[in-house]
Formats: sequence, structure tokens, C-alpha cells
Amino acid sequence: MTAFEPLRYQPGYEHIAVDEAEAIHSLQNVFAGMAHKVAVAEGHAHRAVHAKGHALLRGRLTVIGDLPPPFAQGLFSAAGAYEVLLRWSSPPAEQLPDSVSTPRAVALKVLDVPGERLDSGKEGSSQDFLMVNGPAFARPDPQAFLPDVKLLAATTNRTPAGKSAISAVMRTAEAAVEALGGKSGKIKGMGGEPQHHPLGETYFTQTPFLYGDYMAKFSLAPVSPGLLALDGSSLPNDADAQRDAIAAHFLRDGGEWELRVQLCTDLEKMPVEDASVAWPEELSPYVAVARLRVEPQASWDEAASPRQEDGMAFDPWNCLRAHRPLGAINRARKEVMATSRQLRSEFNRCPIHEPAARS
Repeated sequence: MTAFEPLRYQPGYEHIAVDEAEAIHSLQNVFAGMAHKVAVAEGHAHRAVHAKGHALLRGRLTVIGDLPPPFAQGLFSAAGAYEVLLRWSSPPAEQLPDSVSTPRAVALKVLDVPGERLDSGKEGSSQDFLMVNGPAFARPDPQAFLPDVKLLAATTNRTPAGKSAISAVMRTAEAAVEALGGKSGKIKGMGGEPQHHPLGETYFTQTPFLYGDYMAKFSLAPVSPGLLALDGSSLPNDADAQRDAIAAHFLRDGGEWELRVQLCTDLEKMPVEDASVAWPEELSPYVAVARLRVEPQASWDEAASPRQEDGMAFDPWNCLRAHRPLGAINRARKEVMATSRQLRSEFNRCPIHEPAARS
């Protein structure tokens, strides 16, 4: 399982560019502007990114025992079982109809995790993982990402009908690219995401994290037959197609995923600071370190779920010290997400807090 040699983390592997802080500050302002614009228009503040929730679920994460030493790190250093909250969502800052098809995302909050916290001042003892259905981020760093966000901001609160029409064109373009053997992250991010079932997708953190002594990316991959059967299956072009599809599945079936880890073995081909590079799996395959099980349940309640979302946040910086986020995009997320949480909490007059485990 560990024929390759993972690299141990060294502080010198992270490099802060001279213009990074300025770019992050600009991103904070643009994302806050989008969120505030939507809040004023709708009378309610949503997340600045991944505003539309499709499902809120509870599950159980079981850490695999007797992992090889490089994989037995942090949360995964010993066998154990933890309650997990999951949120499926999609960007941008608006509650858009699913006919405007954008990337799918899933966030995990592992509850009551033992170990040293990265920020002892944060409430609770959970470990958050945020993942998207693609192995790499659209841009390498905050400086390169800023123009994309400004373009997105220019479309905020435009008519949904117009956005749906643009999305249909972009989906056609993406299908043509994929037919030729490629994928365009930019096309997908601008509304060209294929309308596939979110439960059949494999999700990735895209950015690296500390993994105890090492550096890693995480992935969540479906493994149960019912979920594998959904891989690539299409959805109707309905306003809440993803929410309805997830709800229909979990009313009758559960599901199982593997939480997998890819350790860094080559800094040149698996960079820490360039989030746009997918780490080659031939250099370091993803290895399962835990199993996630979700039992049948109601995945969305029109009355209760929006209130639950208002009082909850998922943040990769809400973590153990052993799993600190690495790289420029993660440093930007720390500031942008903090600004978004503050805006949501103040505008909605709803304090954000860490949920408790039921057991």
C-alpha cells in the first residue's frame, strides 16, 4: 500500500506571494458584495459561496484500523467511529434554479473529534472537510481567481431565465469538450456542469492539507451499489432537481462512501501552492482511510432545513492541528469564509454555532 515514499511537511513548502494579501482582500470585498446584494434583494443572507443547499444528512464515519503509519495520522491515527453532518450544495451566492447547472459540492462535519485543535478559540470539537466534484481548482491562486469572481459578481441577481439559457449553451460546449477527451473547469464553473446525479459523483478537496507529518488531498467516493449505479445518470432540467433526486434516494435507500487520502510524493508534480494541478494518481493513489455510512432519512425539510443552514457553517479551518489547510487558495478561503459568516450572522440575526452529536 505504501511502496511510494510520501514527503514529510516542511514550512518552506508554502510560499506567500507579495501580492497575495491584496488579492485576498479584494476577494473578500467581491464575495461580500455579492452576498450583501442578494441579501438586500431577498431579505435574507445566504453563503457567499455554495449558497443553495440540496440536502442535510446525518451519517457515521468509521476510521479503518491498522492503517500503515503514513496514513495513520491525526483523526485517522486509530480506529474509531464518529457522527457526521453532511451538506450537499452548489454555487454561487444565489438560490438559483438547477437549470443553471454549476459544480456540485459536499461538506462533512465530523463531530466530537479528539486531538489538538488548530484554533483553540473556536467553539466545538469538529473536523470539517469541503469537497467539489473535480480533482483540481479552477485557478492556481487568489490572484488568478480574482478576475473569475469579478465576472461572476457582474451576473449576480440577473434574471434566472437568462442564466438558464447561458447554462444550456455552456453544457453543450462542455459535452463537446468531453467528447474529445477533455474537461474544461472554466466552462463548468460558468454554468456548463453536466446535469448528473450528485450522489453518483466523486468529490475532492482540490487543495492540500497537513496530514499529520505529511501533506495530502482528500476524496469522497461512492462505493455502495445503489450509489455507483447513479454515476453519470442524468437529472431533469427542473428548478430543484438535485434536492429532489437526493431526497428520493434517501427516502428508500442509504449509501456508503470511502473517505480517501492522496499523500504528496513529488513537490514538482504535486504542488502545494498551485491548486489548479490535479495530483497524478500514478505517483500516489488515493487510499481509503475511513468509511462513511448514511442510513435512509429525510434529506430536506422545507421548514426546518433552511433554519438549520442559517445556524451552521462548514469551514476547512475548523480542524485539528494535524489537518491544517495548506496553500494560497486555502489561505484565501479562511478570510473570505469568515467575512461571509459574519455577514450571514448579522444580517439574519442568527448566531452561527457548532452542532452537537446525538450520541
